[in-house]
Amino acid sequence: MSKRSERTMNTAETTSDPLDRAAKSGSAGTRSAATSPDWAEVALGAVLDRAAVTYAAVGERFPLYADGPSGVWTTTSKGSWTGGFWAGLLWLRAGYTGSAADRSAAAAVTGRLACWVEADTSTRGLILWYGTAVAAASGEVGATRLRGEAARACLAGFDHELGVLPWGSVFGGERLSARVDGVPGVVPLLGSMADAGRVAARSHMDTQLRLWQTEPVGAPAWRRANGEWTPGLSPRAGWSRGRAWLLLALADAAWHLDMGYAAVAEQMVDTGLPLVPSAEAVPGCGALDTSAAAIEAVALFKLAAVQEFPEHAACLRGRAVEIVRCLVETYLSGPGGARPPGMLLNGCYDLDRGLATSHELIWGNYFLTLALAIHTGSVAPFDT
Repeated sequence: MSKRSERTMNTAETTSDPLDRAAKSGSAGTRSAATSPDWAEVALGAVLDRAAVTYAAVGERFPLYADGPSGVWTTTSKGSWTGGFWAGLLWLRAGYTGSAADRSAAAAVTGRLACWVEADTSTRGLILWYGTAVAAASGEVGATRLRGEAARACLAGFDHELGVLPWGSVFGGERLSARVDGVPGVVPLLGSMADAGRVAARSHMDTQLRLWQTEPVGAPAWRRANGEWTPGLSPRAGWSRGRAWLLLALADAAWHLDMGYAAVAEQMVDTGLPLVPSAEAVPGCGALDTSAAAIEAVALFKLAAVQEFPEHAACLRGRAVEIVRCLVETYLSGPGGARPPGMLLNGCYDLDRGLATSHELIWGNYFLTLALAIHTGSVAPFDT
C-alpha cells in the first residue's frame, strides 16, 4: 500500500474536543469496570479510551500505525485503505458512550471518506463498508447515503468478464488483479443492492474463492495476463491476513448472499493453528500479526451467528473468545506501564518492506474492539 502523505502525530497533544476529555477522565474504562468485572468489558473500555486519545492526537488526519514503545501515530491525510476502520472505531465508541459529541465526531470522520467512492480500488470495501456499517445500522443518514453511493460505484466498476471488482490502480501494482483483501466489504456493499448487485457480489466472492483454492493454494493475490490468472508476487501464500480476510468475506457472504458460504468457511477453520499467526509462513519468521488474529475472531463470531447447528456455533464462538482473550491478556498494553494503555501490540503491516512490523495498527484496534463489542453484546454481529 502507498505511504503517501504520511506524517507522525504525538499522542500527548492536547485538545478541547469532548472525545479527548472523555479519554482523560477514563469514562469508558471506568464505566466498564464499574458495571462488570468481566475481562472483556474492561478491555473494551480500554481500547475505546485509546480511540479517544488517538482522536485528540491526529485531528483531521487518519491514524495508520503507531510505534510500540511510544504510541506515536503515523497518519495519512485521506485515510489510505484503512480510513474506514478509523471511522468505524469512532462509531463503536459513540455507540458505547451514547454521547452526542462522540457521534458528531464519528460522523465528521465518515464524511471525509467520500473521496474514495469513485476511487479505482477494490479496497473501497474496506474503506466504505467498515466506515459506515455501524453508523448505518444505528440510523445515521449520512453514513447510509455514503454506503449506497459506494455500492453503486462498485457495481459500475465491476468487470463482468473477469467476474471481479479489479484491484485497481490507486495503490500501485497491476490494475487487473484480484486480491483477497479486496473482497471483505465489497461483498456486503454489492449484496445490499438488488438483482445485478447481488449477482456481482456472488461472482466477486466465487472468483476469489476459486483462485484461493487454485495451486498454489492460499495465494492471496492473482494477476490477469494473456487471458489467464497467474499468482501475483505480493502478498504471497502464507501471508497472515490472507486467510483471515477470506474468512471474514465468507462470513458476510453467508449473511448477505447464501448460507452455503458458511459451510465453506467452516472448512477453513483450524483450531490447531496458533491463536496469533506469524506474519509470514516462512521459516524463521519472528514477527507475529495480532491484527490477523483480531480479523479472524470477528469472522468466527459472525460464522457462529449464522451456524444452524448449536454445537458448531459453540465451537466457533469458543475459538473466537479464545483468540480475543489471548490478545487482551498478552498483547494489549495496560495501565501504569511504559506504553499508553489500550494499544494492541505486535501487529505487522508489511514484513517484506520492513514497514511497521511490530506495531499498533488501526485495523487491528478496530477488529479487536469489534470482537469485544460483539462478545459483550454491545453490537450485533451483522450490524458491522
